[in-house]
Amino acid sequence: MAEVSTDSVNLNTKNGNFICGVVEGFYGRPWTTEQRKDLFQKMKKWGMDSYVYAPKDDYKHRAYWRELYTVEEAEHLTGLIQAAKDQNITFYYALSPGLDITYSSVKEITTLKRKLEQVSQFGCVAFSLLFDDIEPEMSEADKEVFQSFAQAQVSVTNEIYQHLGQPKFLLCPTQYCSTRAVPNVTNSEYLNTLGSKLAQEINIMWTGQKVITRTLTKENIQEITDALRRPPVIWDNIHANDYDQKRVFLGPYSGRSPDLIPKLRGVLTNPNCEYGANFIAIHTLAQWSRCNVDGQRDLTLNDTVSADIKLETETEDGQIGEDVPVTLSPNMYHPRQALKNAIKEWLPEFSKHKSVWGPIAKPQPTVTVIPVPIIPSINTCMSLTSTTTTSSIANSTVSATQLQALAEVTVNDSMVNPLPGPVMNSLVSETKVVCNDSIPNPITPIPIPIPIPGTDNENKSITILSGTLIKPKTNGANEDDGNSQDSDVEVKTCHKLNGEDKALNGKEEITMSTDTGNDLSNESSLSPSEPMDCNFTPNISPAHAGKSTGESNDDVVMSETSASSGSMQIETNDTTMIIENSEKKKSELCAEDLSLLCDLFYLPFEHGGHGLQLLQEFNWLKSNANIVMAENQRTNKDTPEMQEWFSRAAKLGEIAEGVNRLVKHLTVCNNRELLYDLYPYVWDIRSVISLLNSYVKWLAGGHFPASMPSYTQGTYTWFSKGWKETFMSGDQEPWVFRGGLTADLQRLMPVDSGNDLFAYKIPDVPTCRVFTIRPYLASDEADVLNICTRTCKDGLEDQHPYPDALKDLHADRIVAPYITLHPEFCLVVEDDSGVVGYACGAPDYKKFRVKQELAWIPEMCQKYPKSLITNNISKFAQESISYFHEFKDEVFVSSPTHPASMICSLLPSVLDQSVSKRIVTCLLAALRANGYFGVHVTMNCTDSYTHAFYGKLGFVENSSETIKGKIIMGRNF
Repeated sequence: MAEVSTDSVNLNTKNGNFICGVVEGFYGRPWTTEQRKDLFQKMKKWGMDSYVYAPKDDYKHRAYWRELYTVEEAEHLTGLIQAAKDQNITFYYALSPGLDITYSSVKEITTLKRKLEQVSQFGCVAFSLLFDDIEPEMSEADKEVFQSFAQAQVSVTNEIYQHLGQPKFLLCPTQYCSTRAVPNVTNSEYLNTLGSKLAQEINIMWTGQKVITRTLTKENIQEITDALRRPPVIWDNIHANDYDQKRVFLGPYSGRSPDLIPKLRGVLTNPNCEYGANFIAIHTLAQWSRCNVDGQRDLTLNDTVSADIKLETETEDGQIGEDVPVTLSPNMYHPRQALKNAIKEWLPEFSKHKSVWGPIAKPQPTVTVIPVPIIPSINTCMSLTSTTTTSSIANSTVSATQLQALAEVTVNDSMVNPLPGPVMNSLVSETKVVCNDSIPNPITPIPIPIPIPGTDNENKSITILSGTLIKPKTNGANEDDGNSQDSDVEVKTCHKLNGEDKALNGKEEITMSTDTGNDLSNESSLSPSEPMDCNFTPNISPAHAGKSTGESNDDVVMSETSASSGSMQIETNDTTMIIENSEKKKSELCAEDLSLLCDLFYLPFEHGGHGLQLLQEFNWLKSNANIVMAENQRTNKDTPEMQEWFSRAAKLGEIAEGVNRLVKHLTVCNNRELLYDLYPYVWDIRSVISLLNSYVKWLAGGHFPASMPSYTQGTYTWFSKGWKETFMSGDQEPWVFRGGLTADLQRLMPVDSGNDLFAYKIPDVPTCRVFTIRPYLASDEADVLNICTRTCKDGLEDQHPYPDALKDLHADRIVAPYITLHPEFCLVVEDDSGVVGYACGAPDYKKFRVKQELAWIPEMCQKYPKSLITNNISKFAQESISYFHEFKDEVFVSSPTHPASMICSLLPSVLDQSVSKRIVTCLLAALRANGYFGVHVTMNCTDSYTHAFYGKLGFVENSSETIKGKIIMGRNF
């Protein structure tokens, strides 16, 4: 076929034929019918014209592409197509048959035609076939008919295109970006075959140089245009976030000059999973698309991402300067100006009364952020890497060579499928996405009772994948070490397709569970979560599953780590949100709040101004902490250096307070749907920023040696040589830097091997209750003693009545020695009601024992004479009095690996699981600043509550230290 002139084709862009819109093409929970209709209205308002229905996990789009729609589904899909027409939006119905289609099979092509014909009857006039994220291999039957993989796809696509009457048509190729082109774009036989053989009227989608492209260049567009013999439609993943549970992208459309518009057939953004989080992404794309391509442009303006970076980072102290030119012509596009325009229109959305259906969390398993350089085995919007084995880096120094290795890392071409989750259906309800319980789903986790030998046939409920075969081990021996609760059960998984195994197919509606700590059997030995183990893509397909041997994965995906997208309705009866009208005005979101929000969750390769400021201020304060060492404060209290340190600490505190205000204002907004979309991210980063601020408050006391920097430098952070440059360059896909700003901030905390401490369970219901962690003050003594008394016995009070003389007995034994002898290593947590918890430590437990013996025990023996030991007091109280008098003879822990000791206690009213982790992390960082890297805790063997509490904090039992009647747990940091 003769090459078509790019210039002549793109004259159509001026006649309104430039495709601009949204592709719902991500993995995870699809959007609802109601959300899609809302999208169509917004798109019409903003001058956009196209929507592509391609939700990867809507089961009849991909996994069960052969199945026709039911009457109920057809009704909803017809309504969607009509709603798009009403707003003059072209509705492209996309199908992804590439997982298991046999291209040469007449039966398969007939099935494909029948499915698309059905949708055509619903009023659809535009279609798309997607061949992304599949193995680029043909079956033996196809090899006999087609010379190449590309020819097979071209043959099917052309036949379908002609059969449907040559409608508007989009194709997503298997090689959809430069890094996937083999061997490269220009010489790719696959791309050149598509270009020469595919009907010229069919538009081909392209993501750019990478899956997620930092900057779209004219050179790349020209290169792919030459190969495809037509300009591409950009499938833009710049705002996609399905590859990272801790990131959402609220920055403006950026890195694409409007000068590209005449060189493209169109742009479709594949944005965040959360519909409510996409206002900025779509609005700014719409602004970009409306730029006058004939206007005279000042090329020094912010056309490219590199200019954005310069504007954001040129002030090293984190100051945010004016980064939008004062005189900006209407036909110019500037990302920051576009963001301001979008925020102004987004703000009223938060006042709309909308309820919420579904869980807070994204529909993918919780994954602990692991320091780079680790390539996570996780898939993205158009997906990405092969399964990659990883391990957490503990107490290791990362060299410049390893950083370079990060920049050069490559992945092989095997695709991975989205993580096991429920079969989702977005076409049976206006307002919710349901898990269809009538479909035999080979990848749905369900609980099932299993008799465990040796336990009197008591059933133990574990969670397995639907279709799992369970058989007791015949040898009866536990090869591990006897500690595994499931040691006598061997679990194999297989894919059941015909629904015969009704006991395993789970007839109940699946609901959301994000609690990673409910299983008490495992609470004391929690370890950082490893990235999930992914199956190969075809396993999600029923046809491929049918061809499988029946046993594919030995690893069982547990429900505790799988955040299913259930169909439950979240009630929002949060009493803390009922406030007086006069107060409500103060609590309303403002543009300043949204600007901060967008800065904290900016773009895949770029942090916003406030984010950079947080990084820079905290790093400077930590690096220059020697200025405020205790001796310096005594002698040089008013030096300019001291004043600067405290001034910058106050600046960090102001940002932290701004984030607290943002959370408070967000939680009282009327739009609960929008709140639930954004809350997990805001809550998570608020926890990390609060932690950094707490540590700075501790640093301000100056209780550390001059050698502190050698203990707290950190191995691999935003400020490591080459890190920032590699992050912003776009040379790596953004999942290499998993966690975004949240992870970059937490990596600055001087706690190595502490990734588990940053894995928080998000509250089930959004709350604006703020917990502040700060250093202990002498005025806190009564509160701390009271909390200790109220939590001294398995987390609760000793209910036995105590005389006044003994009211502080347990507190004097447990916490008072710490706040008396080591107040500099004591922290408290408070909310609006006052102090609600504490954490105290002693850097050297041996020395601490000596101090107690000399300066504390004699006083306690006087205060609590043996004569108080009577039958009128509880046995627990008797033991405490005896403790003081027998202190010298007590066997205690003397561990070279865990020399420090600590205690931590929170009131039962503190339900936020992140609070204990934050206060303990801050204490561990304080101990580390003094050159201590291991800590232990001691408890009675019968104290299951304390055992579980510390287990959740990453402490493990220390088998080398044994004391009769006691359990010693320790952790390194």
